[in-house]
Amino acid sequence: MSGAPVRVGVVGFGYWGPNLVRNLDKLADADLVVACDTNEANLAKFSALYPYAATTTDLAAFLADYSLDAVVVATSAPAHFVIARAVIEAGKHCFVEKPLTLTSADAEELVRIAAERDVVLMVGHLMVYHSAVTYIKEVIESGELGDVLYLYAQRLNLGKVRVEENAFWSLAPHDVSIVHYLLGEAPDSVSANGAAYLNDGVEDTVFANLHFPSGRMANIHVSWLDPHKTRKFTIVGTKKMLVFDDMEATEKIWIYDKGVGAPSDAMAFGEDLTLRFGEIKAPFLKMAEPLSLEVQHFLDCCRNGQTPRSSGREGLEVVRVLEAVSESMRTGGAPVATGLETA
Repeated sequence: MSGAPVRVGVVGFGYWGPNLVRNLDKLADADLVVACDTNEANLAKFSALYPYAATTTDLAAFLADYSLDAVVVATSAPAHFVIARAVIEAGKHCFVEKPLTLTSADAEELVRIAAERDVVLMVGHLMVYHSAVTYIKEVIESGELGDVLYLYAQRLNLGKVRVEENAFWSLAPHDVSIVHYLLGEAPDSVSANGAAYLNDGVEDTVFANLHFPSGRMANIHVSWLDPHKTRKFTIVGTKKMLVFDDMEATEKIWIYDKGVGAPSDAMAFGEDLTLRFGEIKAPFLKMAEPLSLEVQHFLDCCRNGQTPRSSGREGLEVVRVLEAVSESMRTGGAPVATGLETA
């Protein structure tokens, strides 16, 4: 691709599309060309904000008539597969909001077709572009925490209650993608319990346990029936422990020099383990809007052909975890293999 801006079109200007378009429009590397939506009211809003870009309700014309390099798919999740497949088959680079698809079979097909067409397929796992998550990855790789033993995540709020997908499919793609990114591995099995207190068959509260081939584990608690708005991650290592609280305005990360000393050979039988309580630090983070970083990363990948941080393959792995969690809930919390340890 030449040095000219990437010609981008967007499909869907409803709930999340406006945020993506706002960031695309302000980046010099992007040329916002056209929006496609079946809702005329959405297109009217788009035109009022971006009068220099075209609009259409016809996806076929959208893909054929505007010489697009890349397409952003920001529709509701049930439409992701059909639209993304058409985009990829038209030879366009494709960004799809999370989750990539609603079944792993559909996700596998998108990954396969993207490889055949040699186009970039990227998923909107926004949190892996968060400045704090990038910093945490660097801390883990530096060895400051020691070996990561386990972690747990909480994503809670009162609302927004959905009926087309449960709380885990709605909220947990963020946390599953963060766990994959930070640990550098995917879980081999999951177990989960959830309850549908508000709408029959749609779990609004879910507790999920992820087990990894390395022996590490993660717990993810999501709910839209909770008195607290919580976005928190806790990571326990052999040397130190780290807490990431995204609801904090400034001091989002706290690193605790706390741990447990292992008994030495010289210790007497039955002697207690020693607990270590050291200093606590809150490092300064230079923050940037994650969505802007995510969109810029997509444009960079379109230009140079590199694999995105949140690639189609990563999107597929997240969908497999979501499916396994749903299956485990259906079977009363029984462990379910993900098949990812050999993927």
